[in-house]
Amino acid sequence: MAHDHTHSHTHEGHSHGPVTLTSVSRALLIGAVLNSIYVVVEFSMGFYYNSLALTADAGHNLSDVASLLLSLLAFRLAKVRQTPSFTYGYRKSTVLASLTNAVVLLITVGAILWESIQRFRHPEPIVGTAVAWVAGAGIVVNTVTAFLFFRDKEHDLNIKGAYLHMAADALVSLGVVVAGIVINYTGWTWLDPVIGIVVAIVILGSTWQLLNDSLRLSLDGVPTDIDLDAVVNDLRAVSGVSDVHHVHIWAMSTTENALTAHLIIQPGLSDSQISSLKNDARHRLEHRKISHATLETETTASDDCKTEVC
Repeated sequence: MAHDHTHSHTHEGHSHGPVTLTSVSRALLIGAVLNSIYVVVEFSMGFYYNSLALTADAGHNLSDVASLLLSLLAFRLAKVRQTPSFTYGYRKSTVLASLTNAVVLLITVGAILWESIQRFRHPEPIVGTAVAWVAGAGIVVNTVTAFLFFRDKEHDLNIKGAYLHMAADALVSLGVVVAGIVINYTGWTWLDPVIGIVVAIVILGSTWQLLNDSLRLSLDGVPTDIDLDAVVNDLRAVSGVSDVHHVHIWAMSTTENALTAHLIIQPGLSDSQISSLKNDARHRLEHRKISHATLETETTASDDCKTEVC
C-alpha cells in the first residue's frame, strides 16, 4: 500500500474562482464601517421618529455589522499557520463564523417579530417622510456594500452570506421607503409594524440556506457544490485505477475542501506510473474544487468495500 498527500499551499480558494484574502478583508472592513455609520444614524432616527420599521431595519443592519466583523476575524485566523495542537491551523473558524452569523440573524428575526406584534397592539404615530429619507440612504449604503462582495460571492460561504444580507437589506430599505411615503399621505401607521414583519421574513429567507450550509460544513458533510458520485467517477476514470473506496470529503474552511480516498490500482504498476496516476487524480480533483487530497493506493480491497464506496 502507498499513500500520497496532495494539496495546494494557498488560501485563495478553488481554481474555479480564487478568493484573495487581502481583497476580502478590505471589502469586509469597508462594509463594516459603512454599515456601522448607517446603523447609528438609523437607530437614532428610528428612536426620534418612533418608527419600528427603522429600528427593526437598524437591528438587522447591526447584526450584519457583527457578521461582517466575525467574517473578517475568521479570514484573519485562516491565515494563521498550523501548530502542533491545530494541524490545519484555524481554517475552520470561517465555517464557525458563518454558522454564528446565521444564528445571530435568526435571533434578530425573533426580536423583530415580537416587537412588530406589540406595535400592532399598541400603534403609535410616526413621520412617514423622515422614515422614507432615512431608508433611502440605506438603499445606497446596502447596495454599495453588496457590490463589494459581488465578485467573490460564489466562491466562499461567508462572502455569499454577506452579499445576500446586503442585497436583502437594500430591498428591505426600498420597502421602508415605500411604506414611509404611503404613511405620509394616508396616515396608515399600521404599515410600520407590517414592514417590520416583512423585514423579518426577508431575513429568514436569506438566512435559512446559510444556516443549512453552515451546519453541513460544521458537521463535516460534503459541501453542497461538490457531487460525490461525480468525484468517485472521475477517480475511477483515471488510467490504472480499478476502483475507489473509503472516500471522504469535507470542508477545511469556507474556501478549501479536502478528500481522503483509497485507490485500487492494477497490479504491476511501476513507481513512476503510480506517481503519474496520482497526479492525474489530483488534477481531476482540483477541477472538482478539492485542493487537499490524501490518496492511498492498494491492489485489493477489503471484502466489505469491493462493491461500494465506504
